[in-house]
Amino acid sequence: MTILVTGSAGHLGEALMRELRAAGRDVRGIDIKPSAFTDRIGSIVDRGFVRDSMRGVHAVIHAATLHKPHVATHAHQEFVDTNISGTLALLEESVAAGVESFVFTSTTSTFGAALTPAPGEPAAWITEDVTPIPKNIYGVTKLSAEQLCELFYRKRRLPVLVLRTSRFFPEADDSIDVRNGFSTANAQANELLYRRVDIADAVTAHLLALERARAVGFGRFIISATTPFKADDLPELRRDAPAVVARRFPEFAALYVARGWRMFPHIDRVYVNARAREVLGWRPRYDFASALRALREGLDFRSELADAVGSKGYHDTQFAEGPYPVA
Repeated sequence: MTILVTGSAGHLGEALMRELRAAGRDVRGIDIKPSAFTDRIGSIVDRGFVRDSMRGVHAVIHAATLHKPHVATHAHQEFVDTNISGTLALLEESVAAGVESFVFTSTTSTFGAALTPAPGEPAAWITEDVTPIPKNIYGVTKLSAEQLCELFYRKRRLPVLVLRTSRFFPEADDSIDVRNGFSTANAQANELLYRRVDIADAVTAHLLALERARAVGFGRFIISATTPFKADDLPELRRDAPAVVARRFPEFAALYVARGWRMFPHIDRVYVNARAREVLGWRPRYDFASALRALREGLDFRSELADAVGSKGYHDTQFAEGPYPVA
């Protein structure tokens, strides 16, 4: 029985392929790009390729996508083709092949404008019950793909779990202000408080979702490091985030000063992973507390898997103004 992983040349796809192969699982990676973790090269928009790739498959992890970094470089139609039509092809061919479980990698970007409260308002407490307000073609097409997944569960009884993952890419921030004010490691350690997940934890969430899909049927889950914050912290997080962090982690200031690091002055949203922990039994290992322990010991706070996968970039072209152009 074979597991199909789409996007096997990408960050998450490679990480999934590494872990599944290491566990001795029968796994097949597909991608439009060749890689050591791609078994078949082709596009999920090509129905014939998808059908052939689905032979003997009993479970699918659909991680292939056009991402936010492609918004300024790819046409809207390309997003529709890959993120919506490609997902539809995979869902339909999964039903035809008798696939038993389907996991769709979505994104917290679907929440869009709901992530940024008005000036003076508390930080947003983001659970799966928050209504998405996509603000670009990436968010629109990922949300549409989620809705297709739900349709195929309701109409075709295909067990599908949707994982809305937060940031796990190692590349520098797309904001010039963040890049100028914080080293990449500093910024990403800060993000573990509220909007980042280590790729190793993202992988375990996907594998648990694959196991639980048939029992759950359909569900959406936020996949982000466990936040130390509570809802009562939201007003102060928007005004003075370092003060809240200092109360939770009195040692953080000295560890940061020793490295010339700083905490973000303000935090505008907090991703809440409670549903994934409760329903999937997910226990992420990498969070802000583990990052501080690593700093104390002089170690990298990121996982070995994150180091092994490394940085891939998003485009074949290098851009002088940042990791990718911002629309």
